[in-house]
This record gives sequence, structure tokens and C-alpha cells, in this order.
Amino acid sequence: MNTAARLSVYGAVLALLTAGAYVTGSAVGPLSSAAPAVTIGAEHAETSGAEDAGHGDNHSGAVTEVVDQPAGLASSRGGYTLTPTTPTLTAGTPTDFAFRITGPDGSPVTAFDEEHTKRLHLIVVRRDTTAYQHLHPAMDADGTWRTSLTVPAGGSYRAFADFVPTGGSPTTLGVDLSAAGDYAPATHPTSTTAQVDGYEVRLDGNLAAGQASPLTLTVTRDGVPVTDLESYLGAYGHLVALRAGDLAYLHVHPDGSSTPGPQIRFIAEVPSAATYRLFLDFRHAGVVRTAEFTLPTATAGGAPAQPAGITEQPGHGHDAQNGHR
Repeated sequence: MNTAARLSVYGAVLALLTAGAYVTGSAVGPLSSAAPAVTIGAEHAETSGAEDAGHGDNHSGAVTEVVDQPAGLASSRGGYTLTPTTPTLTAGTPTDFAFRITGPDGSPVTAFDEEHTKRLHLIVVRRDTTAYQHLHPAMDADGTWRTSLTVPAGGSYRAFADFVPTGGSPTTLGVDLSAAGDYAPATHPTSTTAQVDGYEVRLDGNLAAGQASPLTLTVTRDGVPVTDLESYLGAYGHLVALRAGDLAYLHVHPDGSSTPGPQIRFIAEVPSAATYRLFLDFRHAGVVRTAEFTLPTATAGGAPAQPAGITEQPGHGHDAQNGHR
């Protein structure tokens, strides 16, 4: 075969290969290095935008689903940010704890609505859910909130600011604090009875994930029902629930009953199956005391889910001088 013939055959083969590649490529479609879009929750979207800024943008225009999360898991939410000026505490020593709430424009917020008779509630608890305190700081004219805070021992603490900015929605922000010192984390077996200063408080009811769960707390003293509870924060009891593990914050609301004991009723709606720590503040004889409980969500049959080998034990409590202002 002469040179011209050989070139003709080579050109024909090359043309066939090119056409085959085109057909295959059309069938498979173009390759792309773009990563798939990921739907994230509202908390992550607010707190991680800066660190994700250099990793590419999704220009598809699609609207991603925003999944709401329980309160208190982030220090910034809905444009509001909790910033402490004193993130480090000294165990056993009173600290002038100060913080600010900044708004969407970055300026300190100074206008708050009253919620449960206060403009802001500050909850402080160690991450093992011991040393619970419920405080009511005072605000300076420049938007700085201040209170005297004493933590009893070393460890990592979580501070929750629970407030309603004027013109806004109820908001709870959380931030970590630390105190140097020995740290031995406590465990909390399931407990539906608490003893505090001669009072006994019994918790009746179960928690069901995603459902309104009625809870009744009954207060007795030396075996006698207490029927003259005093109003505290606009009700005869104030209940806070924290999810074990991440300390998601749940403000539980009274069911509207107005009798001063011995029963105090609440409606709780927990977001997930988990174990929860519950803290009841009640006032009697001029002193606010706290009863503490540990309650897992109920099983399908309605009974509390209880880890194997753990039996119900009496809870603990403390009085106002150790954690209420």
C-alpha cells in the first residue's frame, strides 16, 4: 500500500474514533467537579458561614431547607450575639460577670421586653448539669449586663441568656465559660423525687419527643402538702429543661393553673428522644429553692426509658442563696 493510501485509511479510522467518542460523551453527559449542595440547619448556617467562605458558592438559586434547632446551642442566632467580657471564672470566688447582647447592626441592644417579670434571665450550669444557677443581672445604660457570679468548682460551664428584644422574638443564646481547678464530672441516674431543705418535690408525667407532655410537680414539707406557695417570676413555679449531652435549652411553660400548691403543672415539648435534666424553682416562706430531676423520654409503652442497671434515686436541690437573684 502506497503512502497516500495509508494516510487515507488512517484518516478514516481517526474519524470513526472521534465520532464514537462524541456519541459516548453525549450519552453520559458532561463531567463536573462541583460538589453537591448540602442542606444545613439554621444554627450551622449562622455560625459557620465565615469558615466556609473560601470553599465555593452555590449559584444554582435553589432554596435550601432550614431546619430549626433547640435554643441555647449557639452564641449567635437570628442576628443577635451573646458576648461575655469575662469568659474565665475563678472557682469559689465571686466574679463580676459582664456580657452584652449585640443586634443585627452589631450595636449593643438596650431595649428588652419583660418575660416572666424580668427583662433577661441568666442560667449558668456546669456541663455535667451540676451547680445550676438562675440569676437576674442588671443592665447598664450602654447595654452591658452585670451580676456577681460564683461557681463552686473547676470545669466548663454554660451560660444561657434568655430574653425578648423589643420588637423581636424570644431568644436564648448560650456561651461556654471555664474555671480552673479539679474536675470530676457527676452522673445523674433517673430521678423523679427531689429533697431540698426539708421539702420533697415529686415529678409525675412522661416526656415524649415532639409532643406536648403534661408534667405535674407536687411539693410537700415534712410529709404535709404545701398549699401556700408564693409567686415567683409571675407563677408558682419556674421550670427549665436541659438536654443531656449538648445542653439544648428548653423553657417549659406553666399550663395556666393558678393554685398555690401543692401541685404545679407544666407543659413540656422536648425535640428528641434523650435524657433531660429538669430544674424547678419554687418560692415558699420568702426563699426560692431549686428541685432537680433527671428524666429520659418515654418508650413506646409510655414508661420512661431507663438504662439497664440504673434505678430511680432521690434528686438534689439547693436554695436561693446558692443560685437565685
